[in-house]
Amino acid sequence: MSTKSIPTASINRETAVALIEAALAAAREIGIEAAVAVTDATGHLRAFERTDGAPFLTASVAVDKAWTSASFGFPTHVWNDYVTNDPKVAPLAHLPRMVAVGGGYPITEDGKLIGGIGISGGNYQQDQDAAVIALRKLGFEVADA
Repeated sequence: MSTKSIPTASINRETAVALIEAALAAAREIGIEAAVAVTDATGHLRAFERTDGAPFLTASVAVDKAWTSASFGFPTHVWNDYVTNDPKVAPLAHLPRMVAVGGGYPITEDGKLIGGIGISGGNYQQDQDAAVIALRKLGFEVADA
């Protein structure tokens, strides 16, 4: 008899919260107020925080960056190239939760996607930098894509 399910990996709460703290520390060091979201591999929110000075729009942008990066397992800034350079992919830019701006990264462990992180509050490079710092601080590999 064949198995009718697949095992799934997911970021645990403790690690999700640790990533939030590491990302907020990186954002402070960079000099930005930010919102940070961590999702599981299916895009569902696991942890979230927004600093007092971060604009309210950063909350939904951070969640959607995490969702976008978890969707296919690559950083959100890569989506920007896809939706602007390939007319056959460009319609994806109109999906309601798609964010093709830097600051979202997949979270992988032993080659398996376990979640996504999204940061919003600075410019795209500042958001990307804060995400990379947080991921590396917790020992995650960061794709160069």
